[in-house]
Amino acid sequence: MKLLEGKRALVTGVANRWSIATGIARKLHEHGASIALTYQGERVRDEVEKLAAELGKGPVIECDVSNGASLTAMRDELADKFGPLDVLVHCIAFANKEDLAGKVFDTSRAGYALALDVSAYSLIALVSALRDSFLDGASIMALTYLGSTQVVPNYNLMGIAKAALEATVRYIAFDLGDRNIRVNAISAGPIKTASSRQVGGFSRILDVVPKVAPLRRNVTAEDVGNVAVFLASDLASAVTADVHFVDAGYHAMGMYPPSFDCAQDDKK
Repeated sequence: MKLLEGKRALVTGVANRWSIATGIARKLHEHGASIALTYQGERVRDEVEKLAAELGKGPVIECDVSNGASLTAMRDELADKFGPLDVLVHCIAFANKEDLAGKVFDTSRAGYALALDVSAYSLIALVSALRDSFLDGASIMALTYLGSTQVVPNYNLMGIAKAALEATVRYIAFDLGDRNIRVNAISAGPIKTASSRQVGGFSRILDVVPKVAPLRRNVTAEDVGNVAVFLASDLASAVTADVHFVDAGYHAMGMYPPSFDCAQDDKK
């Protein structure tokens, strides 16, 4: 059963075929949605165009979310080549590598401003630019992470930016509610991507989650894509202004002593 037949989705932040944004785009396409992709910089253009060719040959549009003129050009090109939007997926985040390790209080003012601009304000900028492109009843979603509300060592400034992003989701959900446009965030568990590898000690996080999470495994971009399909579909018609965890249940866990073995305990 295809849940998104006839819908048009814009997926931002695709960098390569291993990114979470790619996993989401694949699942939306699998369920019948037409896909448009944005990219930033010639370095990733070829990779994004190859992906678009696999996903119905929708438009691939350059967009720098920190530049107003670029956003306006993207909106106009999207309207000309693609049409009105049923779905917007925000998968954009950036912080300087030095701000993803060490002490938060060593963050520079410029580094803080950059991370908040690209990772959180970009959702406001995109929605503002595309406000007249959204159909009533559209679905907007953004990617976040547990580090927004809990301390994840080395996630640091990005956790602060994701907290701002989640607050932005709630306020935009209120502002667009009169058009029946739903706005949500997906809090994905750690997944090995080019972006996640910038976080100091990331591989250790991947080792811990399967030992602690109720489902005893890490999650995949496909898992995240499945939830994106739900949020984009009419099945989520009354779901808005919330954060939806796709992390095998890890977010629900409290204290977990490293020496505690659930499997052995179950046998006693």
